Amino acid sequence: MTDFSYHRPTSLADAFELAKEHGTDAAFLAGGTELVPDYRRGREEAGHLISLRDVPGLADIRDEGGAVHIGAMARLQDVADSDLLRDAFPALAEAAATIGGSQVRHQGTIGGNFCRAVPCADTPPSCIAGGATLEIVSTDGKRSLPAESFFLGPRATVLDTGEVLSEIVVPAQPENSGTSYQRFTLRKGQALAVAAVAARVVLNGDSISSARIVLSAVAPVPYYAVTSSSFLAGKPATAEVFTEAAGLAAEEARPIDDIRGTAEFRTHLTKVLTERALVEATRRAGGAA
Repeated sequence: MTDFSYHRPTSLADAFELAKEHGTDAAFLAGGTELVPDYRRGREEAGHLISLRDVPGLADIRDEGGAVHIGAMARLQDVADSDLLRDAFPALAEAAATIGGSQVRHQGTIGGNFCRAVPCADTPPSCIAGGATLEIVSTDGKRSLPAESFFLGPRATVLDTGEVLSEIVVPAQPENSGTSYQRFTLRKGQALAVAAVAARVVLNGDSISSARIVLSAVAPVPYYAVTSSSFLAGKPATAEVFTEAAGLAAEEARPIDDIRGTAEFRTHLTKVLTERALVEATRRAGGAA
């Protein structure tokens, strides 16, 4: 395991100063449940770890005008237990609750779940389905971007050297909308998703006004399935329509073969999970599907 120096600043200004001093040889540390194992795997070699644990204001979960602001340092267990999220955006709370065991959820953070950019990460798909934006800060100021634009590839994001993901902002969801997160694992308990799907459905009477389907663990990044999502607009919220949309989503998947499943199996799972997610999201939106 690579040797590193551990820094524990008490402000973002100090954290940025350390990042400026050490440049590409520095990495920001959130919960460490993915970063520290990456050192053991030889995937991380930064000589300086800059912990954000003692930086104030990065772990809040709060309502601002109907939008839910989630600090990047919010523990996954806090996200899972948040009454605010369970009321406003249950799919994200449920996604956080699926991650690892209790020890992992009490240590890991939602920001870390984004920034390590593992293709099977559980919280990004729901955030993308809900139209979330990400706030990124640095010594140059702040910038915002849609959650689906954050990922460049496996373990790669748009973050530049010295930038910090500060919060995830989930906007107030449309009226008559519902969300769902569905995943499949090889066993119950602490297991990575073989495939997962997040969905949001917005209803207009018995018809679908709009939908967002996001695939996980079946592409290099959390994948906003535009074709299948667009197909649903204006269609009746029926089982037949959901089956057809799920087939389109499966065609959009770009899975690989690995120890947890073949590409063929993941493609099948994408269809099954998309259908389940659409049914559940529609039920939560007040529909009869």
